[in-house]
Amino acid sequence: MAVTISLALLFGTLLAVLLRTGAIKAGSGFVAVMFGFYLASTGASGPVNELSAAAVHALNGLF
Repeated sequence: MAVTISLALLFGTLLAVLLRTGAIKAGSGFVAVMFGFYLASTGASGPVNELSAAAVHALNGLF
């Protein structure tokens, strides 16, 4: 659960930075957030969570 919250915070911060710098506009940001929200309620959420956990575990093994 802690990894999920950390990744959500990381991606939320990244999205906020992209919106502030003008790299993406508010409409694109809204679409990105809604895509993530709806993706979480599909069958793809399991593999996405497993991939994220594997990436975190691999990064943890490097340090």
